[in-house]
Amino acid sequence: MIRLLLLGLLLVAPVASGAQQNNVPRIEPSDCIYKADDLHKTRCGFLIVPENRHHPKDRTIKLPFIYVESNNPEKSPDPVLYTGGGPGVSSLHPVTSIARRSLLRNRDYIAFEQRGTHFAQPNLECEGEGNAIQNAYLEHRSVDDAVLSSVRQCREKLIREGIDLSAYNTDESAADIEDLRRLLHIDSLNLMGISYSGGLMMAVLQKYPEHIRSLILDSPLPEFVNIDEQELANFNEALTSVLSSNDSTLLDRFNSYFSGLGGKVFTVNYQLKDGKTVTLDYGRSELLSILHDKVEDYDGIKELPQIINDMVDGRQEPYVKAHFDGVFSGSGSISGMRLSVYCSDKMAFEDPAIIKQQEAVMPWLAGFHVNDVYGAVCDAWRVKPINETTKKPYYSNVPVLLGAGGLDDACRPLYNDLIHHYFPNSQRVLFTKRVHGPLLNSLEGDLYIGEFLDKPRERLQGEKDIETY
Repeated sequence: MIRLLLLGLLLVAPVASGAQQNNVPRIEPSDCIYKADDLHKTRCGFLIVPENRHHPKDRTIKLPFIYVESNNPEKSPDPVLYTGGGPGVSSLHPVTSIARRSLLRNRDYIAFEQRGTHFAQPNLECEGEGNAIQNAYLEHRSVDDAVLSSVRQCREKLIREGIDLSAYNTDESAADIEDLRRLLHIDSLNLMGISYSGGLMMAVLQKYPEHIRSLILDSPLPEFVNIDEQELANFNEALTSVLSSNDSTLLDRFNSYFSGLGGKVFTVNYQLKDGKTVTLDYGRSELLSILHDKVEDYDGIKELPQIINDMVDGRQEPYVKAHFDGVFSGSGSISGMRLSVYCSDKMAFEDPAIIKQQEAVMPWLAGFHVNDVYGAVCDAWRVKPINETTKKPYYSNVPVLLGAGGLDDACRPLYNDLIHHYFPNSQRVLFTKRVHGPLLNSLEGDLYIGEFLDKPRERLQGEKDIETY
C-alpha cells in the first residue's frame, strides 16, 4: 500500500521547476499513450535520465512508461516490467491487450519504452531509406549501396541534432530500468523481455541483481552471443527443419538450386502504382528474402515447400511481384537505435572471418543479409563498443522462464540451452511447431507465464508439441 501511494504521488505531482528540474534521474507525469481498458487503473509518466551517464550534466532524454494496476486486492507486491525486442521495437502497444493476460491477475504491469525507440524523446528514426531502395531498383543500381548511403545520411542528421549515438546501448538501457525501479520504490521486480530485450533483461540482472525476483525471456538473444556469426546457420536450421520434414528430396533441390544462383540476375516486368510498367532486377538475395519472410510467419511457413518447388521449377514471378509490392509500398525508415545497439553490442565484438565461414559451409545462402544491420552498416554508423563485461556470461540462481520456438530462424532453442547452463533455476519451454516469440504470442505461453510468476521455482508441465525441461 505504501509503495502504491508513493507511485500515485509521483505520477500526479506537478512538474518540478528551477533547480529541481536539473535533478536526474527523475519522473514526470504525462498523459497515457495507451491504456489497458476502463477497468484497470493506468498511470503514465516519463523517466528523465542523462543521455550519456559518463556526461551526466549534458543533455537529458525522456522515456515513457505505462503502469497498469491489477484489480486483485490480494495482489503480489512485485510487478512485471516489460520492454520490447528488435532492438528498436516500441514497448507500449501491448498494454492495449494486457487486461487479457494472466500476469495481471496477481500483480501490476509496467511497459517501459527503451531509449531511442518510437515514443522516446528523442527517437532515433530517419525516414527515406525505402525511397532510396526503390530508386536503386528503378535505376538498376546496387541496393546495398543505397542502404549505406541512407545510413550515412541518418547518422549525419542525428549528429546535427546533437544526439550522442554511442549512448544508445544495452549498458545505458539497463541503467534506465534500474533508475525506474528505484524511483518507483519497487523492492522486488519481475523482468520480461523478448528477443533482444531478453538479453537486455539478463544485463539488468547482471548489473543490478538485488531487487530482481525472476526473469521471463521469450526467444532471448543473450548478450554473450554474437548473432552475426550464427545468423546464416540459424536461418539454415529453420529451413532444414521445415523442408526435411516435408519431402526428403526438397532440401537437396533447394541447396543445389540456390548454390548455383551465385551472381545470376533475373528480370521481371512490374507495374508501379501509377500504372507504369518497369523492368526490375532480382537475384538470390531477393528470393531468399521471400523465403525468410515466410519462415518468420507462423502461417506462411506452411507455404515454404510449395514456394521452393515453384522457384526451382522457374515459377518465380508471382512471388517476386509480391516481394516488390512490399518494396514499393512506402518510404521506409531507419531505426538509429537499432543500429546503435547492434553495432555497439554485437558487431563490435564479432569476427568477420567467422561470419564469412558460414557462406563457405552454406553456399546456397551466400551474400544474403539475414539481418539489416551488418558489417558495412556498422562501419558507416561508427559507435563505441559497450562494456566488455556486459558481453560475458555469468551465473545466477534467480528463477528464469525460457521460451523458444522450434522453427525460430533467429534465436534458436540452442540459446536457451546456453542460458540454462548458467542459470540452474531456469526452465525451458520449447514450442516445437512455433516460430519466434511463442511465450508472448500464444494462449499456452500466456498460461505458462502466469503459472511461473505465481510459483517460479516449481516445475511446469508440458503439453502436446510443447516440451518443458
